[in-house]
Amino acid sequence: MNAVKNVIKSNYRSMELDEYLSQTLKDAGYGFADVQKTPIGTRITLYVTRPGLVIGRKGTGIKDLTAKLEQKFGLNSPQISVMEVSVPELNPKIMCNRIAQLIERGTAFRRAALWTINTVMNAGALGVEVSISGKLRSERAHFEKHSAGIIPKSGDVASRVVNTGITHVLTKMGLMGVQLRIALKNELPEEFELADGQESKETALPPQETASSIQNEATTTNKVSSSEKEQPAKELTAEGTTNG
Repeated sequence: MNAVKNVIKSNYRSMELDEYLSQTLKDAGYGFADVQKTPIGTRITLYVTRPGLVIGRKGTGIKDLTAKLEQKFGLNSPQISVMEVSVPELNPKIMCNRIAQLIERGTAFRRAALWTINTVMNAGALGVEVSISGKLRSERAHFEKHSAGIIPKSGDVASRVVNTGITHVLTKMGLMGVQLRIALKNELPEEFELADGQESKETALPPQETASSIQNEATTTNKVSSSEKEQPAKELTAEGTTNG
């Protein structure tokens, strides 16, 4: 029973640490942290997109962060090292934060989601899925889901291939939740092979295209087709009256 309590407490502290680092290092492009306990102390490796912001001038940023972690979480002699994420477009946590920053700056949530899907797929992902929920356009909460490529939903393949990132955005309408799922090609088991032309043909819309523009195009197309259908009828009527 004590072992179970210790495991729950350890996981809870890890979640608190990850949440604190994601909020503190938001501007540095925080991806994730690798925490290892050693006989000397606790070794923390931070993976970010902008290491310079974490290190600070002459290492002042690292010193301040070390002192805060030691005081807030009671870590024993924390040793922090910073690594740069090689491909940030394939990291769901980083891309979630980018969506949140775009929405905070006033970008429409749908445009931010579609831009993220295009960016992730161009980086070589197997598939990507963006879910945004909350008070998006009115007082009534709802959600939208956009996806492209192949996203395994269940089984051992999904646990291996798919990585998930979650973040929240506070807007004038209320709190908005963003979930991003990215499936990686290089994590596929050896028994799985992608044949040429067998990948999903579903692609994301360009950021400049919205639902309203698509509806307008559809309406215009329907008007043209209906007018074309009416022309032969008018000609036949005219001929009929002439012949009569």
